Amino acid sequence: MTHSASDLDSIFEFKSSSIKLLSFVPATLDPSRLEAALFEKLGGREHFLAGEQLIIDFSSLPELPSALEVGTLVRLLQQFSLLPIAVHGGNSDQKLAAASAGLVVLQDDSLSTPIPSANKSAPPPPALIITRPVRTGQQVYAKGGDLIVLALVSAGAEVIADGNIHVYAPLRGRALAGAKGDNQARIFTTCMEAELVSIAGIYRSLQEDLPDSIRTKPAQIYLDQEKIVIEALNETN
Repeated sequence: MTHSASDLDSIFEFKSSSIKLLSFVPATLDPSRLEAALFEKLGGREHFLAGEQLIIDFSSLPELPSALEVGTLVRLLQQFSLLPIAVHGGNSDQKLAAASAGLVVLQDDSLSTPIPSANKSAPPPPALIITRPVRTGQQVYAKGGDLIVLALVSAGAEVIADGNIHVYAPLRGRALAGAKGDNQARIFTTCMEAELVSIAGIYRSLQEDLPDSIRTKPAQIYLDQEKIVIEALNETN
């Protein structure tokens, strides 16, 4: 059977993609230290990033990893329900090890850099609004956007958002904004009593006493040159 050129042209097409993948940028490949840090930030296999596809970026390592270390890192990430699918950087042996582990070897950041559209931009996802208290042991995650909580966030609870977090009640648990790396994200609360806060993966434990000017007061949390800043909000402004 023969096919005309016009028939074959309709079989498939190549299209630009605006998919953005999360990068995992280790500063060490010591398995025990990585495992401890992953457990501290994510807990076990069930967490807000479970099932996420990752690009492993070697750019922050003081030394390039061995092929064995590449395989060990891939297996460790998989133990935490993360899905490494590609690597960036490294030498020929490490790239071969990555390919042997079933990963794509990137020559540039084309997979992780969104391609702007000349016609329109996608609207941001709607904010996730929670109207009931977030109890101790509960976790709420706003994937792709902001989180708005209209009730108490209890001690031992966790609220997470890829965008900003707004808590219009006491914030007594853990709040993690910009969970996928947005360093412009902020946390706002009308009553600051948090145990821990994080912006774009930079954490600050608040087990030490907060100053009276901030504790139980309206406050905002943001990043300033990779440092967590907590400041009171002036209710008259």
